[in-house]
Amino acid sequence: MSAGGIARGRLTEERKSWRKNHPHGFVAKPQFCADGSVNLMAWDCTIPGKPGTDWEGGNYPLTMLFSEDYPSKPPKCKFPQGFFHPNVYPSGTVCLSILNEDSGWRPAITVKQILIGIQDLLDQPNPADPAQTEGYQMYMQEPAEYKRRVRQQARQYPPIV
Repeated sequence: MSAGGIARGRLTEERKSWRKNHPHGFVAKPQFCADGSVNLMAWDCTIPGKPGTDWEGGNYPLTMLFSEDYPSKPPKCKFPQGFFHPNVYPSGTVCLSILNEDSGWRPAITVKQILIGIQDLLDQPNPADPAQTEGYQMYMQEPAEYKRRVRQQARQYPPIV
């Protein structure tokens, strides 16, 4: 089986598994191509803010882009450009150890585990690995203003009814 065939086979299984059992409030589905066919290499996801946190009430859009080398290499996970969080680059790319092919990534990690890991990261930033200056400095130096910005951002991403 070619590398791309392995990636698509794994993603087909991930999709089946997700449809049978996924965490409440989360969305993960492949995008469609212009011709109506399914593009297993790009998924549109939604991560709900965790109840009881400043992120609660927000439903955060995330794109997962898989390469032909998946699952040997992790997907790229991106929030919208300018997303406010200490561990999200200005481009929207998420900085998380399990998504780093040189350190935390393992081929056994599933789409579900990635999305739950990102949800955990939202409320528990990693100050040792900052990806954006503004979010990091506010998190470290002005916690009350940081929380206000997070709650404001949650309102920008209301639940999809």
